[in-house]
Amino acid sequence: MSTIAAFFDIDGTLYREGLITETFKKLVKSDIIDSQRWYNEVREKYLSWDKRIGDYDDYLLKMAEIYTEAIKGLHKSQIEFIAKKVVEQKGDRVYTYTRNKIKWHIDQGHKVLTISGSPLELVKEMAIKYSFMDYIGSEYVTDKNHLYTGEVKPMWDSTNKQIAIDFFVGKYNIDLSNSYAYGDTTGDFTMLKSVGNPIAMNPTRELLNRVINDPETNNKVSIIVERKDMIYQLKPECFSCLN
Repeated sequence: MSTIAAFFDIDGTLYREGLITETFKKLVKSDIIDSQRWYNEVREKYLSWDKRIGDYDDYLLKMAEIYTEAIKGLHKSQIEFIAKKVVEQKGDRVYTYTRNKIKWHIDQGHKVLTISGSPLELVKEMAIKYSFMDYIGSEYVTDKNHLYTGEVKPMWDSTNKQIAIDFFVGKYNIDLSNSYAYGDTTGDFTMLKSVGNPIAMNPTRELLNRVINDPETNNKVSIIVERKDMIYQLKPECFSCLN
């Protein structure tokens, strides 16, 4: 018998900001990495996005690039420790809609999975906290001494998320036509396109444009917008007024 699954992104979909950013801040506060150089390099992208001039995707990619270099040479146990602390202290800062949907899918007996661009150490901790049954995140490679090499196997782009979907389909015999996916950026597009019930959660303009202009998704994707204590749902027929 095939399995119905629910695939969740984490950053911006479940968690209200970026977990990698929180980890970066914690590393700086713990004096594990020097703040000045890294903040200077990412500041431009952050301010551009914060002022709603630049793309959110560009900011996240720059943050991942800086993080990759910042942890090079650190021991894996350091990041695992920091990841636990970040999720302990910040892990409740999630969207009400997504948190409730995770519980709903679990109650329905669905296979609840997360595919996230966040570092695998963080994804693991969030998976434990929110009862995900399996998870895949960006893998920051370590050497035989468990020191980070500066190499990363990303999971924030559509191509790798599609590979992850295919892996889970084979592992759990998933029926994609009856499954669900939740995402917020263009990196989640193939994940949304793969399933019969895609939900764009607080989507970026870039993702919304992809959805609107793709004939396979624009008639089935629902848009959820959560602001303050209100949740708004837009049906596909409303997309034309948003472009």
